[in-house]
Amino acid sequence: MTWIAPSFNCKYPSMLVHQQLIQTGCESDVFVGSSLVDMYVKCGSIEDARRVFNNMPSRNVVTWSAMIFGHVKCGQGQKALELFPQMQHEGVQPNSVTFVGVLNACASIIALNKGRCVHLQIIQSGLESNVFVGNSLIDMYAKCGSLEDACRVFNKMPSRNVVTWNAMILGHVKCGQGQKALKLFQQMQQEDVFVGSSLVDMYAKCGSIEDACRVFHKMPSRNVVTWTAMVLGHVKCGHEQKALELFQQMQQEACSHASLVDEGMCLYASMIRDYMIPAKLEHYTCMVDLLGRAGHLQEAENMIMAMPCKPQAATWRALLGACRIHGNVGLAERVAKQILEMEPENAAVYVLLSNIYAAAGNRHLCENVGRQRKERGAKKQPGRTWIEVNNEVHTFVAQDQDHPQMIEIHAELQRLSGLMHNAGYVPCTEFVLDDVEEEEKVSHLCHHSEKLAIAFGLINTAPDGVCSCMDYW
Repeated sequence: MTWIAPSFNCKYPSMLVHQQLIQTGCESDVFVGSSLVDMYVKCGSIEDARRVFNNMPSRNVVTWSAMIFGHVKCGQGQKALELFPQMQHEGVQPNSVTFVGVLNACASIIALNKGRCVHLQIIQSGLESNVFVGNSLIDMYAKCGSLEDACRVFNKMPSRNVVTWNAMILGHVKCGQGQKALKLFQQMQQEDVFVGSSLVDMYAKCGSIEDACRVFHKMPSRNVVTWTAMVLGHVKCGHEQKALELFQQMQQEACSHASLVDEGMCLYASMIRDYMIPAKLEHYTCMVDLLGRAGHLQEAENMIMAMPCKPQAATWRALLGACRIHGNVGLAERVAKQILEMEPENAAVYVLLSNIYAAAGNRHLCENVGRQRKERGAKKQPGRTWIEVNNEVHTFVAQDQDHPQMIEIHAELQRLSGLMHNAGYVPCTEFVLDDVEEEEKVSHLCHHSEKLAIAFGLINTAPDGVCSCMDYW
């Protein structure tokens, strides 16, 4: 068998190694050859990979899988699919990696029928429960426009990861089913804490504290199980100082949301004094949030100014939210200026500042903020609320008039407003501009997206029924 040497420059170490393998005859070894194919594929040289592949006296499943992935990577999905039956004709059985590569090829050229044939082989091979294969099946069906098949695979999967959920969500978005995508996102969030806590615990017990930390910091929300797993994980790895630091951070976050100022301050002082743990950015942000919520705005600002490191936007945002709660216009202006220097297109900052001016009755400054927001291209997303009733998700925006049940919804809001008025409730209209009559202000507040959604839920849910609601601002 004649070997045609690939066109490479021997100044590259990997190419030099290949030249030495040719000279010693080791390239005919199936493991060496498979590694060469994989190396060329990952370097983007599919022609050199093919030359090695074609001249190998024998090939195993690793060799074939590497070539299939190589063609997919180079945008040659059809050629990748042509390799699959050739591999089986030579008596080489595909494994989970091979199937993932073939499914990626089907997805790349929208080959739905071929993908279904591959799926049948996966079932026969007993690999349908493999999470990586399952993810690739969902991705293939979604990209080929068959959401029903994608959903069937998804529902059968014994375990799912974030890739699984992303494939399903993106598939529904691609097919124009945005409401279903939002419902899936909400469902994923409900399971995230449990899955994430389990992953943190698993990595920590296996001694991989770095992986545990990565999962921990990516979690959108955490519970006591998550925090405990992280603390014990650091103890197990001999990081007692970090474990104490995490414990203090957990307590500070709890105190902040419960407005336990004295307890939070004591914990903060104890962390520094007794445990010799230096305060970090997240600790300062917790304390600013704690002081701000409780109305100690000056103390919160002083803490930011005394920080040894440069304050980040998140720390200033915690203080701006407190200014909104307590109506401190002067401080809000200073804080907003700091945030906008770092995030000039953050529309939420303009909206918060505008609300603070509106509450203070300063129409002129409120309008100025609105102009600045538009001039800087900071787009405000309208408030939206999603509500699920009878397994169907409905979306509402402020002042919505498009919903088919809007007449009944308005009637329900009117009924509820009457009941609240009789009970002594007085609507807070301070954040509505004062160029309209008080009655119109009240009407404006009654048509917030969340109120529309709640009224819809009440008129469509039995007294013992269940519905779920999610806001986005």
